[in-house]
Amino acid sequence: MTTDSDTGTGMFRDTADAAELLAEYAAGSSFFFASPRGSMLARGVDATVPKTTCASGRSGLPRRVADFLRHAEEFGRRDPLVVGAVPFDGDLPAHLVLPSEVVRAQPLGESAVVAPAAESAGGDYELRQVPAPGEYERAVERVLKRLRSAELSKVVLARSLELSTADRIDPARMLRNLAAADPGGYTYAVDLPRRGADGSRDNFGPQPELARTLLGASPELLVSRHGTQVRANPMAGSRPRSDDPAEDRCRAAELLESDKDLREHAAVVEAVADALRPYCTELVVPERPSVRSTAAMWHLATEVTGELADPATSSLQLAVAMHPTPAVCGTPPEPARQAIAEAEPFERGFYTGMVGWCDAAGDGEWVVTIRCAEIEDAALRLYAGAGIVEGSDPAEELAETSAKFRTALSAMGWSGAL
Repeated sequence: MTTDSDTGTGMFRDTADAAELLAEYAAGSSFFFASPRGSMLARGVDATVPKTTCASGRSGLPRRVADFLRHAEEFGRRDPLVVGAVPFDGDLPAHLVLPSEVVRAQPLGESAVVAPAAESAGGDYELRQVPAPGEYERAVERVLKRLRSAELSKVVLARSLELSTADRIDPARMLRNLAAADPGGYTYAVDLPRRGADGSRDNFGPQPELARTLLGASPELLVSRHGTQVRANPMAGSRPRSDDPAEDRCRAAELLESDKDLREHAAVVEAVADALRPYCTELVVPERPSVRSTAAMWHLATEVTGELADPATSSLQLAVAMHPTPAVCGTPPEPARQAIAEAEPFERGFYTGMVGWCDAAGDGEWVVTIRCAEIEDAALRLYAGAGIVEGSDPAEELAETSAKFRTALSAMGWSGAL
């Protein structure tokens, strides 16, 4: 059963089947977001949030979005919301838009079986690793030396894969395969301007060409807010999955007892709790993590829940207060950012930022932008990182990033690329 609700300049629609939303997704004119709570397909762009970064302070972007949504209501839009992505670097602008239409459904995991695309992309491709594997290991070694000087306790180092093909890459095919591999996770696709283009314009002015797609299947919820209920699910510490069931179980059990990974995870949970505590009257933080699985990885995870002190605090305000967590940056944050800038030979852009939505009431969900890819024409760019702490082994960290690339590579039919 489908119901339509006219909302002035836009429209909300509820549909019975999340798989239907996935099938209707079209790159260049859609935003797709699926979580264990529900699925959303947003179509069209009525307006773009003016250029705003997080560098102006933690209140800058949330305040700009709140004003933007209030103005949308004044123009006759009922229940407006913004969707989009916020980059890792606070000096780069967020890309958030007011969609023309929003369609909601139940979670993908409760839908009819999401079948993979009829044909994987496969085919010939050219691959470039940035940095080269040996250089990545040397970068890990340099960071380990800095850790021993007590300047830092953790740095997340990433690397990138750049793949190109003779034909245009279909984001919808890749998105469907990501959703089929892990229907209970967080699957997303965001339209972005071309690489190098400014993604912001005046509120209701001409919109840039949205010819680049950011998509992925993140295992990590940064934060959600529904009413006064707050939830976060920080992750840190991981192991690759094994095709052998017995070995796979052993890896999960070993991760749960690993002193190195438990220390790394505890630092992330502490940072998340410290960020949320000023906004909550009550915060529940379990003493020990659990293990969560994706198709490619085991992760240590802790579910943090809380009750908002002020109902006016939005999900975006909470997300900006938490971003970036030590799970994607390091500890302490500023020295870790500097180490990342010196060690990584590329700009992260929206990788390790956040993707999600926030409505005028403040409700919303934001996930950490990992296990992701950027598609532009016939080019595909992937990212994966590993947390470097005392006791890290360069070869093992390289192997961890390779395992994390499997999520996107398998969705393209290129699981043997590395």
